[in-house]
Amino acid sequence: MARQNIAPTKSNLLSVKEQLNVAVDGYDLLEQKREILVMELMHMVEQVKMLEQKIDKTVAQAYPALKNMMMAVGGDRVERISHAVSYDFTISEKSIIAAGMQFRSIGVELPKRELFYSFMDSYADTDEVMVQFFELLKLLTEMASIRTIVWRLATEVKKTQRRVNALDKMVIPQARETKTYIEAVLEERERENVFVLKNLKTRSSKT
Repeated sequence: MARQNIAPTKSNLLSVKEQLNVAVDGYDLLEQKREILVMELMHMVEQVKMLEQKIDKTVAQAYPALKNMMMAVGGDRVERISHAVSYDFTISEKSIIAAGMQFRSIGVELPKRELFYSFMDSYADTDEVMVQFFELLKLLTEMASIRTIVWRLATEVKKTQRRVNALDKMVIPQARETKTYIEAVLEERERENVFVLKNLKTRSSKT
């Protein structure tokens, strides 16, 4: 690692020592931040896995229920019923605190389930399909929200890791090498000054 190209003076030595202290403190803080972010990211990844399992289970129930409904009442009646179903969804941006940091995500406000068809047109299969697909929609909106946070947390982990690596592999070693170089030069100068002073004192004592 190449040292800084600065003059080996006492003032520069003090400056380099201060830079080194700041870099070491910054490294420790960033490393703590990285560990917290990674722990939070892994926790949210577990949430994603659990949601995926719930979604798979709901899909495995919803589509067979739809198939049974179509077999029971026919495709034409299913289409008529589906045209009667109309929901309004509110999508908004929301703030979420994760690992002590604020992230922007999306929020979806689902309406309450309603009966858009008369009891005369209603079948047990119809109700089952509505329940299953409404639950699937709820899980998918949760997944969209949490995946947004996971992606942004992962991005923050990468940024923090790059800064940690820069301090660990470049900034701190360079500052330490510069500090060692300046200290060595100053010590050598000090020895030379002592040697010169001894010589002068020896000469003066002989005269």
